[in-house]
Amino acid sequence: MSKNIRDMALPNRRQFLHASAAAASVAATPLFLNADSKSGSSPLRVGSGEYVYECQHGWGELPESIQWGATHDVAIDAQGLIYITHQSPAKGPMDSVVVFDADGKYVRSFGKEFHGGGHGLDLRSENGQEFLYLSDVKHRQIAKLDLAGEVVWTKGFPTESGKYEKANKYCPTNIALAPNGGFYVGDGYGSSYVHQYDADANWVRSFGGRGTKPGELNCPHGLYVDTRAGREPSLCVTDRANNRLQYFTLDGKHLSYVDNLVYPSSLDVRGDVMLVGELDSRLTLLDKENNVLTYLDDDPAWRKTVNANGRKVRQNRSKWVDGKFVHPHGATFDADGNIYLAEWVVGGRVSLLKKVG
Repeated sequence: MSKNIRDMALPNRRQFLHASAAAASVAATPLFLNADSKSGSSPLRVGSGEYVYECQHGWGELPESIQWGATHDVAIDAQGLIYITHQSPAKGPMDSVVVFDADGKYVRSFGKEFHGGGHGLDLRSENGQEFLYLSDVKHRQIAKLDLAGEVVWTKGFPTESGKYEKANKYCPTNIALAPNGGFYVGDGYGSSYVHQYDADANWVRSFGGRGTKPGELNCPHGLYVDTRAGREPSLCVTDRANNRLQYFTLDGKHLSYVDNLVYPSSLDVRGDVMLVGELDSRLTLLDKENNVLTYLDDDPAWRKTVNANGRKVRQNRSKWVDGKFVHPHGATFDADGNIYLAEWVVGGRVSLLKKVG
């Protein structure tokens, strides 16, 4: 089941095994198919083997009242509605969460109070009602909302942690939802701590902090509580600036790394498959041992292009190439195994990767 709706039951603990994301046999597999689709003669496809997707860029019909800023994250509710966060450049307050149906039709929007700061987004069912958990990087806070956008609570920096001399050293990027009703907050743009809260949103502990050693982090940008069958339930963190995933026990002790990633930013799981959104132009699918199943467009030359000159390609749509990603920021599976992708680009871009293989 994906990050969007989680079962609250905690599986039995099992021994956690160290895993690597390197898989030479996969790396040799052709991973980019039907690249030339500008003529419209065939659908553009990415991936390989059992994981092939038709790539549809520019998904979602915005109303005239909303202008995409940089798009950031995706969550999907039980009815299949898709929620997108963005950071609009407009001067006046604009809704930071936009909701679409599965056909890309606009349904509603909300979140003016988070204007300019809409970042990480997650969703789960609690006692029969679904709630969104949003990270607001402009106002340095997190929030819990219902699906109509009504705010249940907001929380600023955790004073209880003793980790911050000033509130401006805290800037939360994403939230991971724990099976026991609690959650973890990644201070990705602040001081690189992870903060754990219980089911009543009370602070429990903090761990991490900036560095490269085991247990230290450099931009814990995205988080996910990994409860895939056969694994010990544990917290997976995108240790982004260290180009790796880092696993922790549920009480914050270092377990292992998954290496060979390129600026990983987001995580989602469907069944045994983990989806890693990597800001440096790639999506990666991992099996439950965290071996690579396939890359969705792995092109070192393109990666060099999008990162050149301070990543200015993100500002210039004329240089974007169909079927290639610029800066994947948030990616999520739907119930059918399709992928919705939000990219950190000027003017925003949402893509639907429809599973065909």
